[in-house]
Amino acid sequence: MAHIGHIAPSAGRLSWEELAGVTREGTPPTSLTYANLQGEFDAASGIWWARMAPLGRPSFTSGLLHDIGEMHRELTRMMQAAPGAVRHVVLGSSVPGIYNLGGDLALFARLIRAGDLEGLRRYGHVAVEAIHRNHTAFGLPVTTIALIQGDALGGGFECALAHDVIVAERSAKFGLPEVLFNLFPGMGAYSFLSRRIGRQAAERMILSGKVYGAAELHEMGLVDVLAEDGQGEDAVREYTERTGRRFNAHRALFETRRRVEPVTLHELRHVVDGWAEAALNLGEGDLRKMLRLAGAQDRRIAGLAAG
Repeated sequence: MAHIGHIAPSAGRLSWEELAGVTREGTPPTSLTYANLQGEFDAASGIWWARMAPLGRPSFTSGLLHDIGEMHRELTRMMQAAPGAVRHVVLGSSVPGIYNLGGDLALFARLIRAGDLEGLRRYGHVAVEAIHRNHTAFGLPVTTIALIQGDALGGGFECALAHDVIVAERSAKFGLPEVLFNLFPGMGAYSFLSRRIGRQAAERMILSGKVYGAAELHEMGLVDVLAEDGQGEDAVREYTERTGRRFNAHRALFETRRRVEPVTLHELRHVVDGWAEAALNLGEGDLRKMLRLAGAQDRRIAGLAAG
């Protein structure tokens, strides 16, 4: 059976030992660089800016998931070593017009055809562990912000929902396309949506396959800050400045929300297990639809590269 292989650490990643100056100077390093991800620290605003730049298709490839996990570990150590320096962790994208297109569909198809249940579960567990760290703000006194400047589909939408705050530019699109190839989104959509908009509305959204605009989700209360195109980063800065004097109150409110309506890692993993089992029931026609969608994503990226 096919399995997800071990992924070596990204070239160019700085080790924690090389960043030991954080304990002496009391501030995090200015940047961290990975093969699929870039992080930069703005000390004046207390914002850690992370931008996804996956090699190949802008989806949650195994490489991107690995790099996100590495950055989360470095960030946690940095924030513990320099308490209060980082107030906000922002996850955006450096791919024009795309936040993230979701799961690695080509990989899913290979694992499904091989009948590799454990490979599907392993991928999903790694994904929801990263999502859960965002949801819980790393267990530290920070807020997490998703900056959406383009399409957030499937797992990209699920990732955004896990953050304390979603800032989206007006042209951003959101959707859960899994129903189009006879599957459901298994990395947190039901958990987060049902708590935000209720079970029935969550199920309608998941089963519709509809693509939503940022303004529509803002009206529904899923997008917290609606920005004009090209103004997303400024909107994040304005939000953090506006709430700065009451940072403790806002952060504590988000923590209270998590305590009142918790989304546990156990729940997310349990959903992944159900998703993996359902995936193995897909027929060849369903897999062809999945791969056609992956092919459309590849053509879109090729067009961006050519442009």
